[in-house]
Order: sequence, then C-alpha cells, then structure tokens
Amino acid sequence: MAAGAQQGAVEVRESVELTEKEEKIFGRLLDVVRHFSLGTQVRVAGGWVRDKLLGKDSTDIDIALDNMTGQNFCERVNEYSEFLGEEQKGIGVIQCNPDQSKHLETATMLIDDIWIDFVNLRSEKYAENSRIPTVEIGTAKEDAFRRDLTINSLFYNINTKSVEDLTERGLEDLKKGLIATPLPAKSTFLDDPLRVLRAIRFAARFSFTLTEDLKEAASDENVKSELGSKISRERIGHEVDLMMSDKHPVDAMCYIRDLGLFYVVFAFPEKLDPPVLDTHDWLCVSHIEAAWNLAHSIGSSVFSGGSDPKSQDDQKRLCLYSALFIPVRNMVYMDKKKKKVPVVSYIIRDSLKLKASDADTIVNIHVASEKFAELVLLESNENLETVKEKLDDEYLEIPTDSVKRVLAGLILREIKGFWRVALFISALINPEVGNASGSLGKQGELNQRKEKYLSVERSITDLDLDSVWNLKPLLDGKAIMGVLEVKSGGPLIGKWQQRLVKWQLAHPKGTMEECKEWMKQSQQQSKRQKVECST
Repeated sequence: MAAGAQQGAVEVRESVELTEKEEKIFGRLLDVVRHFSLGTQVRVAGGWVRDKLLGKDSTDIDIALDNMTGQNFCERVNEYSEFLGEEQKGIGVIQCNPDQSKHLETATMLIDDIWIDFVNLRSEKYAENSRIPTVEIGTAKEDAFRRDLTINSLFYNINTKSVEDLTERGLEDLKKGLIATPLPAKSTFLDDPLRVLRAIRFAARFSFTLTEDLKEAASDENVKSELGSKISRERIGHEVDLMMSDKHPVDAMCYIRDLGLFYVVFAFPEKLDPPVLDTHDWLCVSHIEAAWNLAHSIGSSVFSGGSDPKSQDDQKRLCLYSALFIPVRNMVYMDKKKKKVPVVSYIIRDSLKLKASDADTIVNIHVASEKFAELVLLESNENLETVKEKLDDEYLEIPTDSVKRVLAGLILREIKGFWRVALFISALINPEVGNASGSLGKQGELNQRKEKYLSVERSITDLDLDSVWNLKPLLDGKAIMGVLEVKSGGPLIGKWQQRLVKWQLAHPKGTMEECKEWMKQSQQQSKRQKVECST
C-alpha cells in the first residue's frame, strides 16, 4: 500500500473566516491590549490557522504574543474582567521540561467556554554539543522557522486580521499537500524527535506527501535513537493514539513501518518467547491494513457494541490495535515476578503508556477471537460433537440443538460489548495467512471472511444473545447450597454456578423451579451411577 498518496492540488481558502464566537474571543483579547496600552501583536499560531484555511472548524486556539509571557497576558485578561465586573478565570501554567523537548512555559485559561493556550513568540539557540536550547522572546519570523512543519508555521494576526506566512512556504506547501520542515529536517527532528511522529500523523490525516528530505531525516539512525531515548513513552503513545483515532490510521502505520520506526515506537520487551523477527513490522502492518479493508466491506456494524458515538470510536480504536498486534498475540515474556505476560500487554502499557484497561481489553479480544473460531466451525456443524463433549459433564448434558447457543453465550459473557470486535478479529485470522494484506486484498477472500462474520453475527442476534452478559443467574450461591443440602460453599458451589449458566443458556425460558428440579435430578442420577460403578 502506498501510504499518503495525494491526488491533485489541495483547496485552500484565501482568507480566514471567523465564527461569531471567535470574533467575540479575539475582540476581547484586543480590548485587553488597548485597555492596558500593551502594544502587543496577538497572533493565533499553528493548527487553527491551517485548519481554517482548509475550511475545517477548530477550537484548538493557541495564542502567540510578541512582547510578554502567556501568564502575564492571562493575568491582564483577568484584570480586565475584574474592571468590567465579570468573574475572573483560573490560570493554568504548564512548566517547560527541556529533558522531554518541552522548551516553553504555556499558560492556559477558559475564555467563552473555550480553553486557550498563551505563549510568547520565541527564538531558540543551541549551544555546541547541547540538545537543550536557550529560549528567548523572539520575533514572529524566528518563531515561525522553529516550528515543526511549514503548514503549522502560519499565523493569523488578530490585530491586522490577516494570515502571515513568514517562512514563505506554509501556504504553498498547504496547497501542494506537502509535509516539510521550515529548517533542515534532520536538525529539526534532533531538536525534538517527536516531530517525526507529528509529521507522520499530519501526512496521514490530510493524505499529504512527506518530502524526500524529511523521509531521509526520519529514517536517520541518530534521529531514531533520540526518539527512543529522549521522548517520554507517554508522548509517543499519545501521538500513536491520535493516529489510530484519525481518518487514515493505516497510512500512519505504513509510514512508521516504511521509515524503519516500528520497533522504536512499539518497543518490545527483552527475552521473548518466541523471539521477535525482523519481519514482524511488515506482518503487523499487513494485518491492520487487512482489517481496514474488511471493516469497510462489512460496514459500521462491527463497532455497534458501543452505546454512543464516543464508545463506538473507542471500539474502532481498540479493534485496530488488536488487528495490528495479531502476529504477536501468542508472544509472551517473563516480568519481574517471573510471571508470563502477553507481549501485547507490554506494548500497550509500557511502550505506549496507554490505559491498563486498553491492554486488558485487547488481550481479551485476542483470547475471545480464538474461541470464536470454534463457533465459526459450528455454523457448518463441523465440530458439533467435539464442542458438545467439552460443554457436557456428569451433571449436565447440553441438548444438541442448544450447543451453539451455549458456546456463543459463554464467549459473549466473557468479552461482553466487544464481542463483534472479537468476532471480527476471528474472521480476520481464521484461517491464518502470512501476508494478510496480500491475501485479503483479493476480493474473493475478503468476501468469504465477510460472510463468515455476518453469518455468526446473525446467529448470535437470532439466538437473542446480544447483552447476554447481563443475564442474572436464577439461583444465587445460597440457593444452590439449599438445593444441594450442603452447609458450606467453596469450589463445589462455584462449579454449580458455572453449570447453572450453561443450563440457563440451553433453556432460555427455564424457570427457577425447573432449574432446581434439574439440579436435584442430575445430582440423584450421578449418585446412582457412582453406586452402580462401585458394584
């Protein structure tokens, strides 16, 4: 797949059109400047300007000031509010952290229900053999040239109501759909290696093209080393998560692979079983590419387990992570407590520093996807007797026509609302292929897997199993003890609770009395069989 291929010129507006709220906010900032005779040029910097010129709405307003710090200006905003008899707002200050390439203090405050960041324009000077710059208040031109990308170096001057392209490349690159740096790419990336991932993210988001010198710099061994050692895993994980939640996550992953960044971004632990291969980057990206194609073929129903758009987006995000790490799903490592831990869990928790619940969900999706493989075979009754044997025991025999419902119900009770995602991953990996993108790029193969997914999904909904994880047992532990006529709980009761769930899945209309009767009869029958065996 050719990541980020741009088709034709990009439509860019000639000027910025402000919303009513933006007019109000910017008017207030100019009122502050005039009231205190500050003489400040107030500019909006970066992404907001880019998005407005592309005709997109944005609430990501970053204000750059030419003669004072962000905190000082915010204090003046509050003084002006007090002068008008209005409520003053809290000011948040994010300190600079040069060790993590965060070189500038930022003040933030809420104005008309929008959080706005305030910083002073700056210039950066690097001493020889130092990666930590001396930061000083600079001119707008100096500030534009030290930005990560030319398309993010544009300013909107609130005082003059005009767009300023001080690198003289920002507007041109935006129109051509190019991702480039204002200064030489290698030095730009060595100053702040996270800019490599930002370049990839914007290239994928807008389907823009990385320039050749940028790609060469991003692939440089020194840049990769600095990205792995200088940037916190939290910041790397945040960038990757933004890519996964964006419009073209596959393009972003292709860039990460093609630029040789996969093992830097997705750092693996030591002492793996089985060991990681040089080809795992290609294998992983081929699976997310295949997943993207299959999901588009099936439609949005894959993520309909979410109760609202936000949770559906989360299902989509975690589905893509699950697909990306299919080739390493069975790989484990030994943690400090000598416990075997899935490598996927390490990558999500430690390499990307995402939520522990994300790691757990992805691992659970992989586990459930293997179990769904049996259910897929049941659609054609291929392994009916084998599955029935696994589900049966001396106290419970599942009716043959209920085997599918019981198996599916047990799987869904474990994976809950992510069952469609797990089924989707199962359809993607069964039968497994080496080059997923190559095989699933063929329409016939894609259609077969799509039909497998839709067939099992229909069966589950026809069996009325969606939300089966909310099914309450007809009998609690105490009631089970009463039926069994035992005085204490323990493992015995736990086993009967598991049987009870199977019985309810096999008898969806069964009553509490019928359940008690089954327990009594099965217990008596088991006792008779044991007596007969002993004689």
